Amino acid sequence: MDRLHAREGRTAFLSGCIRQVEKSIKDRMLFRDGQKILVAVSGGVDSMMLLHVLGQLSKTHGWKLTVAHFNHQLRGAAGDADERLVRQEARSLRLPSAFGRGDVGAAARRAGISLEMAGRKLRHDFLARTARRRRIPAIALGHHADDQVELFFLRLLRGTGGQGLAGMQWSNPSPSDPLILLVRPLLDQSKAALRQAAGAAGVRHREDATNAALDIHRNRVRRELIPLLRRHYQPRLEQRVLRLMDLAGAEADVVAGLAARWLEGSRRAKFNRLALAVQRRVIYMQLSRLGHAPDFDLVERLRAAPNAVVALNAGQTIRRDAEGMLRLQKTAPIKFDSARGGIVLAKRTGRAGFGGLRLSWEIKEAGDFAPEANVEYFDADKVGEKVWLRHWQPGDRFQPIGTRSARKLQDLFTNMKVPRAQRHRRVVAATARGELFWVEGLRMSEGFKLGPKTVRRLKWRWRRE
Repeated sequence: MDRLHAREGRTAFLSGCIRQVEKSIKDRMLFRDGQKILVAVSGGVDSMMLLHVLGQLSKTHGWKLTVAHFNHQLRGAAGDADERLVRQEARSLRLPSAFGRGDVGAAARRAGISLEMAGRKLRHDFLARTARRRRIPAIALGHHADDQVELFFLRLLRGTGGQGLAGMQWSNPSPSDPLILLVRPLLDQSKAALRQAAGAAGVRHREDATNAALDIHRNRVRRELIPLLRRHYQPRLEQRVLRLMDLAGAEADVVAGLAARWLEGSRRAKFNRLALAVQRRVIYMQLSRLGHAPDFDLVERLRAAPNAVVALNAGQTIRRDAEGMLRLQKTAPIKFDSARGGIVLAKRTGRAGFGGLRLSWEIKEAGDFAPEANVEYFDADKVGEKVWLRHWQPGDRFQPIGTRSARKLQDLFTNMKVPRAQRHRRVVAATARGELFWVEGLRMSEGFKLGPKTVRRLKWRWRRE
């Protein structure tokens, strides 16, 4: 009897979830009866539940589903296993399918953007291309309420405006093809509810191991920040955040409408006479259309100074003309400098020069010291006797003091907004094993800091000529 009641409870929960999604689709007119839908399925619980729910509802609404999966080729065997699961599910449901893959790492390097941005672009391009070829007007995505809340805090911490705080929309044009809609039917469903429904339905799915890695910013927000705020400050955090996102979105839509009308009008009011929020939105929209991330600092630099040239990446600069329109210009790519020089720290003191930098060092017994400008102190025995001086090279990783793991030097430079041309001039110091212990302009390395067991300390001083 207990098992029967448990099974009935699971069935009721699953049916309730399906009814809620159906109501959201109907209230917001997300799909028409009988239409074609491309379902983006990664293999995770969210997208697998999306496929299951739409499959159940298609029996009533006559939707013609096609499964789509994109392999980012970033997770090796785990990514291939995700692809196999989606293939098996599509076959078991007797649904047509489309599979794509792309070298996200190579795309990120070519464009000078992050892996996340490169992966997003390749994925959306694949989905839009598939939908266009098969004459499918809408792509269903598995984003849910937890994704919205995480996105709110990520954008808040990164710095964003009202449009950013509004989060994802239930439906919006694909960034790769404005004639194709991206639809998010699960946007009011929590991750916990989807997991419970998946368990009730016996829906197979795979967990992405990178979701547990705390060196990824989104994961720290999900696993540390949100539980902390919910536990100590606001038990109904998700509801409060979603309400704020709704309010911010409504107000941002007004600004976006004014900016769009200004951009599309044949006779424009002068850019410098537009309201400040509209000026920013005009710049933001143009950057988005050009395929560049419109962060606040970039928007402000372009808005505040007409004709000021701003570097976007290794091959492009951008400026805003006096009329408010953005102008792209190609530039010659900056090449990596392979020059390097060796230093032997066998002596207690010494001097060296490299790449326009004057360096001096001194090795002393461990003890107290006073902080000085352009001076760092390292554990001399961890650094070793042989040191290489060189410039930034592709694949370099560095762990600034106080951080939990090493990150790509390119990402650190990007976060610090170091101009691209200047990045290639910065000098780095590496041990004989190739580990970076110092990067000009960044904090010292976590792995080479002074500690209780330090016997000798290396005093490292530099000055740019």
